[in-house]
Amino acid sequence: MPLLRQNSLRHRLLVGALVIATGLAYVLLAGPARAQSQTVNQKILRIGYQKYGTLTLLKARGTLEKRLAPQGITVKWTEFPAGPQLLEGLNVGAIDFGTVGEAPPIFAQAAGAQLAYIGNEPPAPTAEAIVVPKNSAIKSVADLRGKRVALNKGSNVHYLLVRQLERAGVAYSEIQPVYLPPADARAAFERGAVDAWVIWDPFLAAAEKQLEARVLADGRGADGKNVVSNHQFYLASRPYAQARPDVVTAILDELAQLGQWAEKHPKDAATVLVKETALDANVLDLAVSRFSYGAKPVTPEVLAEQQRIADVFHSLKLIPKPIRVADAAWQAPATQQAQR
Repeated sequence: MPLLRQNSLRHRLLVGALVIATGLAYVLLAGPARAQSQTVNQKILRIGYQKYGTLTLLKARGTLEKRLAPQGITVKWTEFPAGPQLLEGLNVGAIDFGTVGEAPPIFAQAAGAQLAYIGNEPPAPTAEAIVVPKNSAIKSVADLRGKRVALNKGSNVHYLLVRQLERAGVAYSEIQPVYLPPADARAAFERGAVDAWVIWDPFLAAAEKQLEARVLADGRGADGKNVVSNHQFYLASRPYAQARPDVVTAILDELAQLGQWAEKHPKDAATVLVKETALDANVLDLAVSRFSYGAKPVTPEVLAEQQRIADVFHSLKLIPKPIRVADAAWQAPATQQAQR
């Protein structure tokens, strides 16, 4: 590709990333004022989900709808391309509940979003990774110095990249981050507009199976210990959690039961996801094998991990101010009304 064309393409990608980042900042900063005045619809539960994961399985199986039907509650589902966009929806009152990775709630909380940590899945460190083209000359994370690295800004992989660069002795300022959502990042990766891509499943599995992408590093270190945990978090808007703690608790219970089933029947879970997502069966088999099930309430230990991520992001000036993650923790009331 001629140098002029490369520079033009890079310029378009960086301008596009700036527009996306500016839009995200505007929505999150404008959102809290609107969220504070939102009223909770007692009879409609609006769930935001991504193309893959336990909420997609929960939607397909319909057990939550059956559980809430006696209370006259209707469940509505909205798909989002990634965690930051989902939390935009949560913050402006478009949805009541959703699931994201580790980084999005930190960015959202720093921008003043009214969110509440409801629960999380166990660590899944291999379900996200830094990948490069199969014939790339890049052999280690240290080789990313000066390279163009695509990632979804504010997503769970943002912290993975920061931590792996740190371990390799590369400053974040020494790479060229290109902030793109998954679909655009894959397109840029395929045509060679970026040198590496930091991504999560099932996009990661698709890149490995369909593009023969090579994993440079995932959430584990060379010693086998986790560099990042890669928790999946379940969050609710704080107004909804306060108004309907019974519903929030019911969702978490259904997710825990679903996880028990999926862990025992991974092939069946993959089959359901194939139908729901239209993704290739081989891709989903690989992705499901790396997922971690077992939804439970967020513990102080997990919140402490989140605090470490928040502190790192603030030190890198990725968030504008320090935050106290524990302020967004939610405690279920000791007693709840079974029905309202």
